[in-house]
Amino acid sequence: MRAGIESWLHRQWTKRGLLALALSPLSLIFLCVAKNRRMRTVPTRLPVPVVVVGNIYVGGTGKTPVTIALVRELARRGYHPGVVSRGFGRKEDGAVMVKADSPAQRVGDEPLLIAKETGVPVAVARDRVEAALLLLDKYPQCDLIISDDGLQHYGLARDVELAVVGARGLGNGWVLPAGPLREPPSRLDQVDAIVLNATEEEIESRTPRFAATAILGKAKSLDGQKSLDLDEIAASGKSVFAAAGIAAPGRFFAMLRAHDIEGETEELGDHFAFHTNPFKDRPEEIILITGKDAVKCRQNPEIMKDGRIYQVEYLVDIDPYLVDFIENKLKEKAQKNAH
Repeated sequence: MRAGIESWLHRQWTKRGLLALALSPLSLIFLCVAKNRRMRTVPTRLPVPVVVVGNIYVGGTGKTPVTIALVRELARRGYHPGVVSRGFGRKEDGAVMVKADSPAQRVGDEPLLIAKETGVPVAVARDRVEAALLLLDKYPQCDLIISDDGLQHYGLARDVELAVVGARGLGNGWVLPAGPLREPPSRLDQVDAIVLNATEEEIESRTPRFAATAILGKAKSLDGQKSLDLDEIAASGKSVFAAAGIAAPGRFFAMLRAHDIEGETEELGDHFAFHTNPFKDRPEEIILITGKDAVKCRQNPEIMKDGRIYQVEYLVDIDPYLVDFIENKLKEKAQKNAH
């Protein structure tokens, strides 16, 4: 039911229809409150530079896969990055370090995925400054903090801002609740760079923009013991079911169809918890899920025992010029601060 409501909302937010017009006065209030809060916030500067990877569209734009790709690229260039995040859906607000076996409900599914995929230190807290200070205390060798989300978390001073625009673009261009935006489109004029992730939307901004492209890799069993090529699955003739508890599941399903994998699909709703087993009564021979879902599925013993379930790798390739751009920005800021 939740997935259906989310899907309906995003469809409404693609146009400026009667619902959007009726809600537009509330959007003006939302804008005023957000602007006032930003003006009253005094940002805290950390002893290391900060790169924020965020968005203005509520919900998924592919921030986390872009963060993972960026962490890997910066680590290859000699940096020692750490990641901070809020950890959506956490049961507590305080700062916590993310470990490979941390319960998803304690640290959030996306931070858990980042820690697993990158191997770098990850800390979560509602207050990103608190998370960053804990991370730097535990891992003083970190020389760069990357904030997964947090574009609107103005308490954390940042050196570089990246806004990710995903497959849904900017919707109808209005802020919540009449539209899907956390901030107006003009906010994109203020960030350092826009990352276009699986979108061909025309963005009216002079801000530099870079492309991120995604492909699906192998399908791996939850225990990591088996892997299958997607083309191999398509040619096997076995029945396939695909499920996704992410913000834009349609893209995942479309990418599977591009590999000639057909079968029933189910949108579980973003951040689906997997406290229950949605696959228990499925008759299919192979079940395909996302990495974000897999970190939670591994914590459910009943799901872990199901050998039909495979996590599909989601690989994002970011423009190398984006990494050059970030490095140059960091050097400029360092030189400025030195004077």
